[in-house]
Amino acid sequence: MKKSILTIALLIVSVILVSYGLGSCRKNDNPNNLTLLQQEIPDGFPEPVYRFSDNPLTKEAVELGRQLFYDGRLSLDGNYPCSSCHQQIAAFGTYEHDRSHGYNGSHTLRNAPVLFNLAWQDKFHWDGEFTSLFNEAAQPINGHIEMAESFNGLINKLQKDAGYRKQFKKIFRTEFISPEHILKALAQFTGSMTSANSKYDRYKKGTISFTAQEETGYQLFLIHCNSCHREPLFTDYSLRNIGLPVDNFLNDYGKMMLTLDPADSLKFKVPTLRNVYISSNYMHDGRFNTLAQCINHYRNGVQQSPTLDPLLANGIQLTDTEATNLALFLRTLTDSSFLHDTRYSKP
Repeated sequence: MKKSILTIALLIVSVILVSYGLGSCRKNDNPNNLTLLQQEIPDGFPEPVYRFSDNPLTKEAVELGRQLFYDGRLSLDGNYPCSSCHQQIAAFGTYEHDRSHGYNGSHTLRNAPVLFNLAWQDKFHWDGEFTSLFNEAAQPINGHIEMAESFNGLINKLQKDAGYRKQFKKIFRTEFISPEHILKALAQFTGSMTSANSKYDRYKKGTISFTAQEETGYQLFLIHCNSCHREPLFTDYSLRNIGLPVDNFLNDYGKMMLTLDPADSLKFKVPTLRNVYISSNYMHDGRFNTLAQCINHYRNGVQQSPTLDPLLANGIQLTDTEATNLALFLRTLTDSSFLHDTRYSKP
């Protein structure tokens, strides 16, 4: 009997100690009582590439990232925040413009890519140069034709702002702002932007139907486009030569400009087609203004070259009616709720 009582007492003590230890771990993991967030993974989406394991999502850090995203002080002259090139009205691309403007009236080399569903990417920018949300955000801040700022200059400005000091201290437990903290906050904001509520998504859930033309366009898409613009992300994030002639003024040869390998000539990352109807201009240099121009490129504008993607060797054969129906399907990929989501709007 005494042995049983002693055993029970030891078990109770063990449970108390384990519970205390677990509670201590949780407290130490979140010493400032931040509001932890779950990463949004839409139904039907694959597992994200990036799960924020090195940068746990919190409401406070996402909000800090949002403020930084819209703050002109991230640029040298205060006129070019991230949002100047990545505008919500264009699914966080550049609205109806070929290439973005940057510091001192400069013109960027390429069209600003849209910013959403970034957690599913393993490479960033048109040439795939960057492999994380941290270094891809650092480049435009420091780029002389984008924002032209240094981290030292940026930190000097932010350090003078009592509100920022308070936010950084709460989130990162220090008022001394660092490049790592700035990039982590930006990564939380941009990495949590998720777009998955278009007419197409509701169609796939069975809550609405396509029109006859949209349905026909969808079937054409599956036949001609889905191999590269793969559902449900509408890209496979590969780099391909799609037969665009070189712009003799820009002389942009894509990935080859990084690798110097002729086999990479004219290869650019396959962009997502989600929100494509409202994210003009199109292609890596924004050369096309309309979806019709893009579709016509594949119909009769593909240029032959040694690195041309084999899938486009004969272009894509579509009648005028089929091209129209395909464009109507692409309009169903517009996520209006994303375009007006106040979580992503200017504070």
